Amino acid sequence: MRTLKQHPLPKLPTPMWRGLGVAMSAFVLTVAMSAAAAAQTIDDALAQAYEYNPQIDAERARLRGTDEEVARAMSGYRPVITGQAEVSRTNTNVRPDSAGEGTNNPRSYAINLTQPIFRGFRTTNAVNVAEAEVRAGRERLRDIEQQVLLDAATQFMNVVRDQAVVRLNENNVRVLSEELKAQEDRFAVGDVTKTDVAQSEARRAGAVADLDLARANLKSSRAEYERVVGSPPAALVEPSLREASLPRSLDEAIEIGTQENPNIVAALYNEQAARFQVDLIRGELLPELSVEAQYTDTMDPSLFVREQEVGSVTGRMTVPIYEGGEVYARVRQAKHLHVGRLQDIETARVAIKSQVIGSWSQYQAQKARIVSAKAQVEANSTALSGVREEERVGQRTVIEVLNAQQELLFSQVELARTRRDLIVAAYTVQSTIGRLDAQSLGVTSLVYDPEQHYYEVRRKWWGLSITHDDGRREFLDLWNSHGSQVEMK
Repeated sequence: MRTLKQHPLPKLPTPMWRGLGVAMSAFVLTVAMSAAAAAQTIDDALAQAYEYNPQIDAERARLRGTDEEVARAMSGYRPVITGQAEVSRTNTNVRPDSAGEGTNNPRSYAINLTQPIFRGFRTTNAVNVAEAEVRAGRERLRDIEQQVLLDAATQFMNVVRDQAVVRLNENNVRVLSEELKAQEDRFAVGDVTKTDVAQSEARRAGAVADLDLARANLKSSRAEYERVVGSPPAALVEPSLREASLPRSLDEAIEIGTQENPNIVAALYNEQAARFQVDLIRGELLPELSVEAQYTDTMDPSLFVREQEVGSVTGRMTVPIYEGGEVYARVRQAKHLHVGRLQDIETARVAIKSQVIGSWSQYQAQKARIVSAKAQVEANSTALSGVREEERVGQRTVIEVLNAQQELLFSQVELARTRRDLIVAAYTVQSTIGRLDAQSLGVTSLVYDPEQHYYEVRRKWWGLSITHDDGRREFLDLWNSHGSQVEMK
């Protein structure tokens, strides 16, 4: 470990020293303010992950694609207009010769319009199916957001934990180095044996290896943090437990989770879509009504006619009589699928209830563990001080001092890990009950609104451009216009 040599400051005249002191104070204050500004809380990390994580952006894009299913279904209410143009050349020969022979060049164009009037409620049910699928897609987006935010919180705490472990191991190496130096000095005067020195050397070598491993683990945690959050971790501030945002009891957690977890809500909307799908297919067995209008203008249709215009309006009713049983089979198939969706709801509820109980149990266990871990650190610290004093008067051996130092390190590392596990367990509880989202956490005031795009395209009649052509332009424009709360790295 490199050390900096301390050199005495030169003596300066009093006024100049006073000015330098003021300048140094200002410099220290500036450095402190910069360090505070660079400090990153867990809310900052969650906000940055919410904005920049590509997994969330990808799911938002998929949801916007699902929104277009509603626009497709709505097209069943609208007319279909087509145009047609023809150009031909006709040569007619008659035997014997007559006025009807010769060459002409007929040209025509036509405009056709078909307006559906009644399609067996298929358009209505198609819109209902699409809207239910959109709502299920929103819940899938909410689930992905919760997964990413939980992952971000976990990686944040992993870095905090590994930084603490590195500091503890660095301190352990320093203490054991001082202990080794003290034993070597005592060996030089014959106060201890070579065995005592060897024991100190072995413990220090093991501590150096543990420090190297801790630093490697920290590098891995920092890389995972950057993968999820989008930038390397800065000066992370260890968060405190926010019990106010958690349910007060297991029963309350189960009640919230079985009502608000996105997997359960998505299952409900999927069941709704399957129910409307049955009615949609059944509509193919009902009559259809439509109005068709056509206008045709033909130039030179024959040698005797220069132009001919035809306009017509037709009311058409189509009654299906028998289609081979294919539609009936599809209706039965859709009913079976609907029954499956009903069972999916129950499956989701049982699974979420189990997850809530598991996460709540882990949370309660970590709360108990941290009390024991703190008591263990305090007891080991007291024990180490006592063993050191007893070793000085010959009542304890060097190996007992080293063992006490090792026990203290183990308990300190365990406390750092338990703090990490407690915070992660708390966020896991929020995830399983369905409240680990940006709005509930309050990490940012700029929350993505999936309904905005839905209403933009729901009644859109034409157009090829998309609002979010790069996946998140509009969201970033909104973010930048209000000022980003997290500096983009």
